[in-house]
Amino acid sequence: MHSSKIVGVGHHVPETVITNEYLSTIIDTNDAWITERTGIKERRWMDPEKDTVANMAAKASRMALQRAGLTEKDVEFIVFATITSDYYFPGSGVLLQRELGLESIGALDVKNACSGFIYALSIADQFIKTGMYKTILVVGAEIQSTALDISTRGRNTAVIFGDGAGAVVLQPSTTKSAILSTHLHSDGRFAEELFVKDPGSSRPHKERQPEQFLDTSGFKVHMNGNQVFKHAVVRFMEVINEALAANHMQKEDIDLLVPHQANLRISQYIQEKLALRDDQVYNNIMRYGNTTAASIPIALSEAWAEGRIKENDVICLAAFGSGFTWASALIRW
Repeated sequence: MHSSKIVGVGHHVPETVITNEYLSTIIDTNDAWITERTGIKERRWMDPEKDTVANMAAKASRMALQRAGLTEKDVEFIVFATITSDYYFPGSGVLLQRELGLESIGALDVKNACSGFIYALSIADQFIKTGMYKTILVVGAEIQSTALDISTRGRNTAVIFGDGAGAVVLQPSTTKSAILSTHLHSDGRFAEELFVKDPGSSRPHKERQPEQFLDTSGFKVHMNGNQVFKHAVVRFMEVINEALAANHMQKEDIDLLVPHQANLRISQYIQEKLALRDDQVYNNIMRYGNTTAASIPIALSEAWAEGRIKENDVICLAAFGSGFTWASALIRW
């Protein structure tokens, strides 16, 4: 069995920058309120004339492939994490395959929200280990801005989420560089604490067809922020410690923690509990908000480009989100 390693990272975000000041002109909020609760200063929202989940993913993928010294034709399989596919079905994996000009390779979609990228990475890791594929593209991409309730009623979620895409390329490792382990968890008892209800299949026909709806609130993001925060801080710590224990490491061995960018306050809490320095934690939520499955690969790509990730570094990825699901990965770069 071969270990897998990340050989290339890339990302893409829309051009349109939405600042806290702009949001304060359309809903009852302000920069101080948003910053205090989330740490977010701005986020990117899609341009319907330019951006799709698939084409943003393609741009991120091409960057990752170029950095890896590879081309689109080298890709043998795609694992695509998103909860905001361009279509209700099919998933965006096949659309990315089309965007990259690839023929007949497999494309698998993963719908695990904020934990989706680590779930996708874990799946790709297993395919490399078994020898089934040698070059796999793992992508997280989202367009969430078009599903937000941009009103004072929906401000608790409207100010948080952003759009973007990130990608990594996995190949077999012949050195110490490797994905050391991945750890995946869920607890469906809390599914309705952070979800979008519609268009769901478990409805009578007349309630599933959008033209029949008088109340369209089911299409908006619903989040019980207090419940999410309370569970997130516990599960983040658990799953990070699980990854360290599985590899006989201590928190002092972490060179860089790249958490899912859900809320800067959560990241700061985890940093404090792990006693990590500022240079041991990467945050970019200030610029992009919460991009769900895209947040970790975007952060990885930026951290690598900034020289924050070096050969032989121990990198810890951790995420928590809708489902509830949570996950971690420990990587020797």
